[in-house]
Amino acid sequence: MATAAQGALGVMDGSGSSVSSSVSSSVSSATPEALEAVAAEWMLEFACSCLCRHFAEQSGAEFWRWRDVAQVLINGLSQIPPHQKKAVYLCQLLIRIAQGKSLGLQFENDKRISPLESALSFWTLLEREEIKLEKLHEEIRRLIQIQIVAVHMENRYFREAAEVLERLFTDSESDKPLRVKLATIIKTKDPYVPLLQSFSYSLLISKIKSYIELFMKENETNFLMQEATKHVVSKGLGATALQNRSVKVNENGRSDLETKHRLVKEKQYITNKSSGVITKPIARKCSGQKPKESRVLQSLTNIQNVGQNEVSLACSRRRQKWTPKEDLELKLGVKEFGVGNWAKILAHGDFDNRTSVMLKDRWRTLSKIKQS
Repeated sequence: MATAAQGALGVMDGSGSSVSSSVSSSVSSATPEALEAVAAEWMLEFACSCLCRHFAEQSGAEFWRWRDVAQVLINGLSQIPPHQKKAVYLCQLLIRIAQGKSLGLQFENDKRISPLESALSFWTLLEREEIKLEKLHEEIRRLIQIQIVAVHMENRYFREAAEVLERLFTDSESDKPLRVKLATIIKTKDPYVPLLQSFSYSLLISKIKSYIELFMKENETNFLMQEATKHVVSKGLGATALQNRSVKVNENGRSDLETKHRLVKEKQYITNKSSGVITKPIARKCSGQKPKESRVLQSLTNIQNVGQNEVSLACSRRRQKWTPKEDLELKLGVKEFGVGNWAKILAHGDFDNRTSVMLKDRWRTLSKIKQS
């Protein structure tokens, strides 16, 4: 698509001069509607790319910013061009997955449909657009289905969980084993049974990230992304651009010093990324209430708690009693990954503001209790 659009609008070389002498006449003969349509397609591709990246990096505020941009562009489409169906469906999927645990949110006219059930409908549309990822498709589909039931159970909506189970599964033989298992689990009214813990929300996020990575590789030719990259490189921007960003106290009342500290971390992240070192900026605040975005994106922070942000967590850590759910998560993690693999257990488990050191200490305590 980008090649055809480049031909219609003309492509500029590195010096800013026209590649073809016919560019002026081409532009003047193009209708405003055609120009707007092409530009909108480029912008949607770019917005989808940004949304995918910030979802994968758990960049909460940036994710929601690009969510709004993508949603405006999608709402402006009178119909979805065939070559952009995957981008539109993926944007809608990610928005719903990010808010999947918020049963109070509505994306569909039918109030019974939860965000995750709505996400499943877009995942079904994505599956129809490609056939080469059958195994990954099936894994993600099953994870979404299980988590739709799990989220209802976590909120003690057992009747609704039974109702949604009826909507989710057909009478096909391939669906029957999982349907029977979930029906039995709902009857126990226990949201922390091994099956639900093994197919956790964090595992769903991890699988979605794997899909995003494949999608991004397929869309490396994104025209706006390529042109933006050329501009950044030619102007010597990138890591140095953050130095010139104005520092303001935001609505949560954070000080200039704290904001500057965040900008330094962001600059360090970009510098490391350009040199091939992959790290994440530490954006977690050291005190006070979590911002709204963090609460909504709580499901996206499980893996982020590993390694880099343990120092940040320590600065706000208050003595926090371990819950039976977290103990079960820890036991399941040890069973799957073995004693000592605390970072891996933390990344794949559903823990509340814990570090790998805290997991290690808790396991030692549990072991002593068991021995006594």
